[in-house]
Amino acid sequence: MQLRLYDTLTKEKRPFVPLDPENVRMYVCGPTVYDFAHIGNARPVIVFDVLFRLLRHFYGEGHVTYVRNITDVDDKINERAARDFPQLSLNEAIRKVTEVTEKQFQEDVDALGCLRPTVEPRATEHIAEMRAIIEKLVAGGFAYVAEDHVLFSPQAMNAANSILPRYGALANRTLDEMIAGARVDVAPYKRDVTDFVLWKPAKPGEPSWPSPSGIKVPGRPGWHIECSAMAWKHLGEQFDIHGGGIDLVFPHHENELAQSCCAFHETRMANVWMHNGFLQVESEKMSKSLGNFVTIRELLADWPGEVLRLNMLKTHYRSPIDWTVKGMEESAKTLDDWYAIAPDAKGGKPSSVVIEALSDDLNTAQMIALLHSLRNAASESEPGRNEFAASLRLLGFLSETAAEWKQRKQQASGVDAKRVDSLIADRTAARARKDFKESDRIRDELAAMGVVIKDSKDGTTWEIAR
Repeated sequence: MQLRLYDTLTKEKRPFVPLDPENVRMYVCGPTVYDFAHIGNARPVIVFDVLFRLLRHFYGEGHVTYVRNITDVDDKINERAARDFPQLSLNEAIRKVTEVTEKQFQEDVDALGCLRPTVEPRATEHIAEMRAIIEKLVAGGFAYVAEDHVLFSPQAMNAANSILPRYGALANRTLDEMIAGARVDVAPYKRDVTDFVLWKPAKPGEPSWPSPSGIKVPGRPGWHIECSAMAWKHLGEQFDIHGGGIDLVFPHHENELAQSCCAFHETRMANVWMHNGFLQVESEKMSKSLGNFVTIRELLADWPGEVLRLNMLKTHYRSPIDWTVKGMEESAKTLDDWYAIAPDAKGGKPSSVVIEALSDDLNTAQMIALLHSLRNAASESEPGRNEFAASLRLLGFLSETAAEWKQRKQQASGVDAKRVDSLIADRTAARARKDFKESDRIRDELAAMGVVIKDSKDGTTWEIAR
């Protein structure tokens, strides 16, 4: 079975052939740790977790290296630190903010059923690698020093008569198009409007390090050089897959590709560039001004993480996704059914049809349709149940027992399970003595609590209404 992935750079879906099958390497841009991650941030986390799992399935757990970075030097971090901890020095305040928010992020993505990446490097731990790349770029004529800044020149890259890719190829834009639509800093020390910062002087009180290229004043890195340095350190000059959200294609990934290819004189940084689509909330762009800005943590207060995970995977990763309450309700019902069928099944292997769907550029929409067919087979035989359960576990589902799942949903809803059980017992007694008025009253009381009861020949069960 051949894995095929869509490459943003070449604009085609093609067979995935790793540079080294013994060490398949993937880099995904991670969070800037200054606040709770929003639900849009969860999309690349979940999408590339599924790809990580699939690569481990094909090549073995010990043969896949997944790097997702932590950006811990950024203007937004500085602003948050100064606001929240005015009594501390800025460096101390920054450390507090990044430690707390990184912990929050890890807790949230754990709850979404995501595996931890192989390596989670912090930008501030890779200053030496950033300086080394910058020195290579200056020496090669691709970057220059001006007023204590180091800037990269896309014009110099495109003028080089070499194997280098064209600057703008990833975003599918020419330099003239980028200049016409440029939203970049205009500064007198720039040679060209498209030049971007690799290193800049630090403002008083900001985190700073000794500057490269003979600059005497302390400075700090630009955003783009951070990921080039961390990818180089942990994956090498070239690697297999680079992922992130579609909003990162330009300028971040375009600039990463330029820096790395020019520094190491390579045709490619990553063999495959993958980008997930945008996320909207109830058909509108998510924004604080519209009041629809929602964090992962807020959603986890009302829904189990696996519900968020399934809801995200119902749409193909490259397509836009509309995040709705209705969709969440449907996902919760689907997971209730899956947990009723196969939570404790052991053994078995993931279904080949599920692997085949995922192998077609992570076609999770088709995969979920196939899971519904597997669910029907699971209800009819033990082998089918085992295959169904193994398929779900490969995808990051069924991480709990049926009892744990029910308890988690109860906790998220705030319903007192003991109170519910007591009322159901009272209702059963009322029905036994044919006191249907009291039975109906108790049913209404349970409904007001958000509880749906179901009567069958085997007794009465209940679940949380959504």
